[in-house]
Amino acid sequence: MSKYLIGLTGNIATGKSTVANMLQDLGATVIDADALVHELQRKGTAPYDAIVAAFGRGILDPAGEIDRKALGSIVFGDPAQLRVLENILHPAVLIESMQRLNAAATPVVVYEAIKLIEAGRAEMCDAVWVVTARSEVQLERLMRDRRMNETEALQRINAQPPQSEKTQHATVVIDNSGPLEATRQQVEVAFRGIQLEP
Repeated sequence: MSKYLIGLTGNIATGKSTVANMLQDLGATVIDADALVHELQRKGTAPYDAIVAAFGRGILDPAGEIDRKALGSIVFGDPAQLRVLENILHPAVLIESMQRLNAAATPVVVYEAIKLIEAGRAEMCDAVWVVTARSEVQLERLMRDRRMNETEALQRINAQPPQSEKTQHATVVIDNSGPLEATRQQVEVAFRGIQLEP
């Protein structure tokens, strides 16, 4: 069975996961790259061993798992250290993603990743779907859902490239600024438009 791969991306608090859930409801298999990153950092994996070797045992919590906050405080202020981490994780995520793609029992597979375009993963997809939301909606969601204050929320939003940089690469743009029903209609129309090879 040939697979149709949708690369799903969007900036923080635009609602990528909401759209991914809608696609799953329509019968697609969803591979969440960000969730894979978390899985691959667990004790007992090869990336875990490489991360501890690179950053030291100071990043471990009392149970011996990687404390993502401690690791984040090292890499997010230092682009060179972030590259070290990404060079460990990106190949492992790609291998695991390909295995899950090949094992998927559905013709449509969604690869959800915040850095889909920046990491050069868009090229492997049949279509790139970009989820957008107005900046005031992003701000409201971050403050409500993630309990951030306005300064923290704006810092997160402004740390990412403008949404227009992602939409330039898009096959489909889903505007998730309004009611969920409006988003669902856009998703259903785009999903029905997929041409599967026989």
